Amino acid sequence: MSSEQTLTPPRWLLYARLMRLDKPIGILLLLWPTLWALWIAGEGHPRPWVVAVFVLGVVLMRSAGCVINDFADRDFDRHVRRTASRPITAGQVSPREALVLFGVLSLLALGLVLTLDRLTVQLSLVGAFLAASYPFTKRFTHLPQAYLGVAFGWAIPMAFAAQTGEVDPRSWWLFAAVVLWALIYDTMYAMVDREDDLKIGVKSSAILFGRYDRLIIGLLQLAMLAVLLVVGRLFGLGLWYHLGLAVAAGLMLYHQWLIRDRDRERCFRAFLHNQWIGVAIFAGLVLDYATR
Repeated sequence: MSSEQTLTPPRWLLYARLMRLDKPIGILLLLWPTLWALWIAGEGHPRPWVVAVFVLGVVLMRSAGCVINDFADRDFDRHVRRTASRPITAGQVSPREALVLFGVLSLLALGLVLTLDRLTVQLSLVGAFLAASYPFTKRFTHLPQAYLGVAFGWAIPMAFAAQTGEVDPRSWWLFAAVVLWALIYDTMYAMVDREDDLKIGVKSSAILFGRYDRLIIGLLQLAMLAVLLVVGRLFGLGLWYHLGLAVAAGLMLYHQWLIRDRDRERCFRAFLHNQWIGVAIFAGLVLDYATR
């Protein structure tokens, strides 16, 4: 056996890396707003099976999204420092294998959602399209981060439909907050790759915002907090929820401090740390409903 074969990781490990199971930040950034919606729709008592379906669905669809993203970017990734070792661009997993894996993950997610009501199933088809098409948007627009927000935020109307049988019109405010949040943290993520993206012609919000990136991120953070205050008013949320928002605001200030010099490593840390905003808001919701 050659030394190259000896060093080749097993297939399951390569597939796990392709699905980014070793880097669960994407799962968390999708999971927290999904749980926000489930708790609000269920008034603090969402049905256990619905919660289980959505948690598993988040893992499956985020994994599928990573697979199709790496398939779409396989010719770009080798030119970017952060992504050059990904399994497809490194030649460890073939594009055909990636498409099969994407199909399997999508079918498993569909199998889960089929246990829910018809409206949720219909909405899930839109969500699947958004997840599959997102990786290609960076070729056509400087705001693929906003499209990602729509893809992630689509869990909000789905959660309301699954829990209540309809999409509450007020839930679109929560959807808007999720879109703004994704634009915030994914711009921080794009700041890490800005120099490489400029060289290879990939578009991003970090490139679009240029030297005004920190200012625009700050304005987006204020807008997100304002929208979440509207959410609190519309759904009659109380003290604990607003304390959660206050903690989230403090975390946003910390993220501004991290990205102040646009250092790659610190921008990436700010991106990773955004998941704690999701934790703070979810904790506020749980405590608010639990103490009524």
